[in-house]
Amino acid sequence: MTTAVTDMQSVYQDEYKRKLMTAQDAVKPLQSRTNIAFGMGAGQPPALLEAIAQRLRTASLEQLKIYYKIAMEHAAKTVLAPDVLHAIEAHPLFMTEVDRAIIKKQMETGKKVLSFVPSYFYQIPRLLTEFISIDSFVITVSPMDQFGYFSLGTNNDYASTVLRNCRYVAVEVNKNMPRVFGESLVHVSEIHAIVENNVPLLESATHPVQPEDEKIGQLVAEMIPDGATIQMGIGGIPNAVAKYLGDRKDLGIHTELLCDGMMQLIKQGVVNGKKKSIHRHKHVFTVALGTKELYDFMDDNPSMESYPSSYCNDPAVISKNDNMISINSAIEIDLYGQVNAENINHHEFSGTGGALDFMRGAFDAKGGKSILALYSTARHGEFSRIVPWLVNNVTDPRMDTAYVVTEYGVANLKGKSTKERALALIELAHPKFREELISKAKEVTLI
Repeated sequence: MTTAVTDMQSVYQDEYKRKLMTAQDAVKPLQSRTNIAFGMGAGQPPALLEAIAQRLRTASLEQLKIYYKIAMEHAAKTVLAPDVLHAIEAHPLFMTEVDRAIIKKQMETGKKVLSFVPSYFYQIPRLLTEFISIDSFVITVSPMDQFGYFSLGTNNDYASTVLRNCRYVAVEVNKNMPRVFGESLVHVSEIHAIVENNVPLLESATHPVQPEDEKIGQLVAEMIPDGATIQMGIGGIPNAVAKYLGDRKDLGIHTELLCDGMMQLIKQGVVNGKKKSIHRHKHVFTVALGTKELYDFMDDNPSMESYPSSYCNDPAVISKNDNMISINSAIEIDLYGQVNAENINHHEFSGTGGALDFMRGAFDAKGGKSILALYSTARHGEFSRIVPWLVNNVTDPRMDTAYVVTEYGVANLKGKSTKERALALIELAHPKFREELISKAKEVTLI
């Protein structure tokens, strides 16, 4: 090692030591009546969030607007805890059970403290920097390497963009955060405060596969050829799809969410990325959420590359992958092909997410397919997920919906008239609801 390199490493270590402090000191520069954001999912920094909550509790910090996506346990116990909600305005970009609990309380008291921000995932980095103007940002990162770089690990999403476009950045260094490549590296010179806190990362449990998942998984897997590049999320259906891809060859990954099911396909040799059109041999994602096994597998793995959602989820980028197959789900779909993937009883249940980003990107790709996979019923068969017309928000317009899959079959809506669409979707509904759907469709001369 040359003397020059050794000298630079010493400089980085000195800068690290100068910026290293307690979580309480790290959040002192945060200002009242500003916009702050924190890392999503496993990137939530528990020590920093607790320090912010303590300032909110003592009124040394107030009237914060907090922007975030995928709030989990750490956020629920700190900045979104009941005893600090009076001092903030919560602005989730995707709802979880943490946010739904706040909404329930909000309905009981009549006092609004949470307001959802609709946005396509690929636009969120731009929204937070150009339209909302985040002042301060906190997130968990991997340990610094010898050249002065941390890694954002599980979270690139909006993090890599926001931290370079705000006034103040504090990071929580955690040895359990994996080191990931791509555009995930952040230099010590870009950081204002460093906190060390080695705690287990938040995990998302593996969803058990149900009988309906098995059937849907088989149908979807049959539509994925050798050499395809895939995108899918977390849940029973994606797990079932992964299960039935074991005999496929040379698959690739370009996905919003990297999960355990995809990791298993890589380990099995089903996914190697050798036939990808862009980022060949690389597994591309913008956020990862799963088990410790996934995080350990990602760590210092040169095949893993993360990019901001403004790139990874951009339909124009997605479409560059030949044979791109996107697999997403929904809460309900109406007989016109309109999709609600986020709203129940006029309340936001999840979020806009990146489903439409990939739906459009996959359709525009050479040989691509956009697949919407969902159970035919909800609440143990009490309700049909295929409805005459939506009364909740439209997440995906009818013009974008292509392949729809339930346990009763597959329909491709592209090129079909409104009558043909309605008849095809009724065939995918549970038999006990088909007569009612036909009757409703006839009422408005849809069929």
